[in-house]
Amino acid sequence: MTVFLGFAVATFVGTGLLMLPIAKAGAGGASPLEALFTAVSALCVTGLIIVDTPVYWTGFGHAVILALIQLGGLGVMTFASVVGLAVIRRLSLRSRLTAATEAKNIGLENVKALVLGVVKISIGIEVVVALILTVQFGVAYEKSLGEALWLGVFHSVSSFNNAGFALFSDSMMGFVGDPIICLPMCAAIILGGLGFPVIMQLRKQIRTPRLWSMNTRIVVWATVLLLVAGTAYITALEWNNPQTLGALDWPSRLLAGFFQSVQTRTAGFNSIDTAEMGTATWLGMDALMFIGGGSAGTAGGIKVTTFAVLFFIIVAEIRGDGAVNVFGKRLSRAVHRQAIAVALLAVALVAVGTVLVMLMTDFSLDEILFEVTSAFGTVGLSTGITAALPPAAQLILVALMFIGRLGPITFASALALRQRTLLYELPKERPIIG
Repeated sequence: MTVFLGFAVATFVGTGLLMLPIAKAGAGGASPLEALFTAVSALCVTGLIIVDTPVYWTGFGHAVILALIQLGGLGVMTFASVVGLAVIRRLSLRSRLTAATEAKNIGLENVKALVLGVVKISIGIEVVVALILTVQFGVAYEKSLGEALWLGVFHSVSSFNNAGFALFSDSMMGFVGDPIICLPMCAAIILGGLGFPVIMQLRKQIRTPRLWSMNTRIVVWATVLLLVAGTAYITALEWNNPQTLGALDWPSRLLAGFFQSVQTRTAGFNSIDTAEMGTATWLGMDALMFIGGGSAGTAGGIKVTTFAVLFFIIVAEIRGDGAVNVFGKRLSRAVHRQAIAVALLAVALVAVGTVLVMLMTDFSLDEILFEVTSAFGTVGLSTGITAALPPAAQLILVALMFIGRLGPITFASALALRQRTLLYELPKERPIIG
């Protein structure tokens, strides 16, 4: 509840700031819906927009969006814990509990080190990527030092936090064949999507995989497999599409295919026109967006660990194994239930959201499913219909972004932290399955 309230307060403040006339280009201020949608999309590191970010908002508005992205990526409670450390040099028990819940860390003894580690890792990666982008924007695209630095910082923070906000009206389509722009952004997105616990362990034990925890092994291998599969799938289906990859030379096609696969890790940038992709490509991207990235990071979706656990459960059941074994360790039965609960809840939310939006619009099922999955997975990729949706449908996407950023985290944490001991057991009985 504390985490939920923290994000709610941050949303309220961000919406208020974006409604100020100074945040909007031209006369007057943004409407409440425009400000709310943008604030939630930034805070929940999604990237869906209903107004053109570089044109509609002023420099002040862009700064507010960037602050919300950073706040949402770090986590409201992590940020609050950092402020508390700076002010009183210690964390209260309540602060440690809420920070541990948000960071998916059950132990309380290392929360202070965890919080400081998260901040150091975030800032460090963002600075390195920002420097590379700044140099490229300045040298290759002849931007002034101030503009190149702002573009570098904004897109670095947006990348690492998997936000997908860009300061170009066509996102990153103008840089589709530029590896010095695309690859650093992809690296930041992948690192942010691994999750802070995985990054912190890799930083210390990257050369000794045998010491990695089960969580780190699952996240690393699942991420690699999904990136490779996504790249192959998108590149193959769009290779001859003249509206997307077909108009590029083959090195640019491979780079663009990889870039788009990375974005389904819940980042949301696009270097080719998503609206012109085939429906089969959209469906595959729906699945990748639904899975998302690693836990306790900046990515959304049900998380690769949940997906991997479900996969291992299915394999064990098909083989007739009495237990689910992963990387030489037995998987707790409590984890089975948590993964199934999170996945089914997510499926229900996407299904209900899709049906509700369908009842309000005339857009096709594949377009609506893509937008809803993108909102729930906090991805930000769009077929281009978000701005054309009626206000009620846009509010549904706002709710899905908020739930997608908080729901799976708080729901899974509640399952992991809450244990009820029964003093009795009921008799067993098995229904027919399948």
